[in-house]
Amino acid sequence: MRAYIIRRLLFSIPAVLMTLILIFLMLRILPGDVAETMLLGGASGNAGMIIPKEVHDALVKDLGLDKPIPVQLAQFIWGVVRGDLGKSLYSNETVWNYIGQRAPITLQISIMALFLGLFFGIPIGVITAIKQDSLPDYVLRFFSIMFLAIPSFWLGLVVLLVGATLFNWMPPVGRNVFWEGPLESLRQSIWPSLILASHSTAVIARMTRSTMLEVLREDYIRTARAKGLAEQVVIVRHALKNALIPVVTIAGLAFGGLLAGTVILERVFTIPGMGTLFINSITRRDYPIIQGIVLVIAISFVFVNLIVDLLYGWLDPRISYGSG
Repeated sequence: MRAYIIRRLLFSIPAVLMTLILIFLMLRILPGDVAETMLLGGASGNAGMIIPKEVHDALVKDLGLDKPIPVQLAQFIWGVVRGDLGKSLYSNETVWNYIGQRAPITLQISIMALFLGLFFGIPIGVITAIKQDSLPDYVLRFFSIMFLAIPSFWLGLVVLLVGATLFNWMPPVGRNVFWEGPLESLRQSIWPSLILASHSTAVIARMTRSTMLEVLREDYIRTARAKGLAEQVVIVRHALKNALIPVVTIAGLAFGGLLAGTVILERVFTIPGMGTLFINSITRRDYPIIQGIVLVIAISFVFVNLIVDLLYGWLDPRISYGSG
């Protein structure tokens, strides 16, 4: 098991490295001048202001953006290897400080949304499979398709508008990390997490239904029923566990979508997480912070998928993590 984990982590390094190289090059290819943006203060009202060339060139040199792209890329990769993501172009604060303040909030919402998606999605999928072609099946499948089609940010806006207009309600303001105040943190995060989980719940429910229908037709399920086992035992112990492998795979992939979904949803709920920081940094072209956020998301995705792979062995003992 240990050798498998180490091997998987080593194989993940090229994927993370390629992601960093791509985001680095994309930021440099995008039109615009970061030095000009900084000198203009990011305000469109100053767009007509003339910046002296010597002032512009001095700032470009001070930021290290006058060096060739390959040199800048090599310095960036070497900094990542040493654990140094640099500093914000607009302040002397390190990227790690920015991420350290914002990442716990975003990761908490994403993890809560993933667990909520599993908590609601798996039972819905099991019920629709057992009650195939019945009224509960049609109703639950209708809502699954509906939530697949509704963007999470639109649903968030609807919740805010309906809550404020009809019930004079607004979600709790402020954000506390979980270990500083668990109850308050959960109260602040539950609505964004529920809205973010709506799409993943629908995906997980549909996948669970599909795999459960296949498993329920297997010979060993008929054998278990013929032996007189209770239907609940047949469903939970024999059918569900074998049906969960594709569901776990989908859940692992959905985590990446949840991280991406927080980018816009944090703006809707004014959450000071990595999504808000990411959008603000793109607007200001703050390269180091953008690159640092992409690195954290890539590493989080790698670890979640590693956990998913390890869960395969628990769900199906036939799966081995040996050297073969």
